[in-house]
Amino acid sequence: MDLEQGLNIRPGVTAVIGGGGKTTLLRVLGEALAQRGERALLCTTAKFLPFPGLENLVSPTEEDIQATFRRHHLIAAGAPVPGTGKLAGLELPMARLAALADYVLVEADGSAGRPMKAHAPHEPVIPAEANQTVLVIGASGFGQPIFQAAHRPERYAALAGVSLDAEVTPEIAAAVIDAEGFADRVLVNQVETAEQIAAARRLEELLACPVLSSALKGEGV
Repeated sequence: MDLEQGLNIRPGVTAVIGGGGKTTLLRVLGEALAQRGERALLCTTAKFLPFPGLENLVSPTEEDIQATFRRHHLIAAGAPVPGTGKLAGLELPMARLAALADYVLVEADGSAGRPMKAHAPHEPVIPAEANQTVLVIGASGFGQPIFQAAHRPERYAALAGVSLDAEVTPEIAAAVIDAEGFADRVLVNQVETAEQIAAARRLEELLACPVLSSALKGEGV
């Protein structure tokens, strides 16, 4: 089964949150959709780095996006964040972006490079137009203490009802995911070892929402 089928990626807006490979997932999904002839737009409501090798539009107009889609099926777009090299959310309304592209894949939070993530009250910034939210977690975080594995570790530990020194288990990860209630689907990324495969399977048993596993290659967080 293709990843976009397994995650039930549908036309319109999909939000991607969490840690452990969000940006890489956006690119992998976008490339798969583009290969099918779909127009896929990668953007953010947080911040991300431009995608190497892609058309990265900076503060584009609707006409800019339309013109670029005539040359490329996959593009990224955002507003410049001075002094960082990163792109932030566009001023164009999400509804207009959804009208310009067949698929809009939105990175809707940041994780500071950590495989696990708990969200502050102002996070994630999920567009109202999103038809689903995919939560990514990195299997490399299993077995690590929360203070090392998680972005916003104090909140992560509080949601799970454990200490900052507790090692992340599937049970702890499931408790955080359930407490936050953002995920329509979960992708466990970085699954490479037998222990990580077992942890991903256990997480699938614990959660009511669909859970997939992958080992996406790239530097995306």
